[in-house]
Amino acid sequence: MRIVGQLSTARRIVRNLLRSRRNRNALLKRLEHETPPAPGSIEIAVYFADTRVNLYQIRQWYAPLAELAREHPVAIISRSPGTMMTLLDEAPVPAVYLRKVVDLEQFVSEQPLRIVFYVNQNAKNFQMFRYGRMWHVFINHGESDKMYMTTNQYKAYDYAFIAGDAARERLARKLWAYDLDRQTLQIGRPQADHFAGELPYTPDDRTVVLYAPTWEGDRPAAAYGSIASHGERLVDALLATGRHRIIYRPHPRSGVVDREYRDANARIIAALERANASDPSGQHVHDTGSELGWQLAAADVAITDISAMVYDRLATGKPLLITRPASPEAEIDDSGYLSDCEWLLPEQAAEIVPLVDRVLTSTEAHDKLTHWVQRYFGDTSPGVATARFHAAVETLYTEWDRVAAQHAGDRVTSESNPFDDEDDEDAAPGEE
Repeated sequence: MRIVGQLSTARRIVRNLLRSRRNRNALLKRLEHETPPAPGSIEIAVYFADTRVNLYQIRQWYAPLAELAREHPVAIISRSPGTMMTLLDEAPVPAVYLRKVVDLEQFVSEQPLRIVFYVNQNAKNFQMFRYGRMWHVFINHGESDKMYMTTNQYKAYDYAFIAGDAARERLARKLWAYDLDRQTLQIGRPQADHFAGELPYTPDDRTVVLYAPTWEGDRPAAAYGSIASHGERLVDALLATGRHRIIYRPHPRSGVVDREYRDANARIIAALERANASDPSGQHVHDTGSELGWQLAAADVAITDISAMVYDRLATGKPLLITRPASPEAEIDDSGYLSDCEWLLPEQAAEIVPLVDRVLTSTEAHDKLTHWVQRYFGDTSPGVATARFHAAVETLYTEWDRVAAQHAGDRVTSESNPFDDEDDEDAAPGEE
């Protein structure tokens, strides 16, 4: 059995290497027709050493980065050929492929970098940390109460941009000897200023309900999915009113583990299709798109499972209900927002209509939501988070000028790097 396992591992490594070489060769041909940023032109870089599987982490920053690039030139650094190919197709700012540390060294020597952003904790971030005379800033790729949000790795960065008071309190509880006053700047959720897009329906007087469940999970402690326990009954109840429009956005992995879950998902999709066929004015949506934003902004009420979607929706400041897991083994962090949220129990799924009406009209529900929105994100009025993001950048620019003036006469030296390795598609992934 051990030999079989070793052979399987060896085959996987060979496949990854071959795939990486193919991607690299294809990329090098394409780069022959791309114009890289000119030397001396980039002041802010986003360092993304990860592979394509985690591209969602930097995609969340595309719109804010494009906005920031109007004031300061921005580029994304990629270390993976597959990732770089995708970035060339979709990134709104220039991307540069720096496979080896020697390539990174040349880029750093040519560009007047002041700030380097990081969206995850990839092990290769360490290779960028060696360069001084710039601020290394962790901006993360989301907001939640997960353990990932308080990792001791925060201390590796000069600064961290955090969402709000909730993030600050988490870090204060978990990290020893971390200077929150000096090293953190609160910016809210600038992505929420870009939660827009073309609607796949014509708005009318229907109440729009986003139902965005996660998948069933691969272990009892992570069994947060609600499709089988809540989904069918709540969808049927909303469809029956004739005054609701459903945007159904299931996790793409829904049903990969549990056949019951997969079948329930299929029945919900079929129910939406039947409803649209019998009454086209319903314009119910089965959303499978890669872009997330318009759904959160357009919905009058959102129903989500315990997932990052909770906090993406919370950043809009609009009503939401969270499904309480049916499994007693599912782990629930009862601190923070989940200690005081609007829960939807499995046995309440068929009675979803009055619950939706309540979170829309109840002063108590509104006041409670406002409290938690402000604690996690501060002011969520349109444009405020973007302004705070830009102000944080300007603060670091000012600090850079001050420190650079103090060290104007220092001599800059370069050292050889023993960790100059070649990238491949099986490189150490970022967390989350």
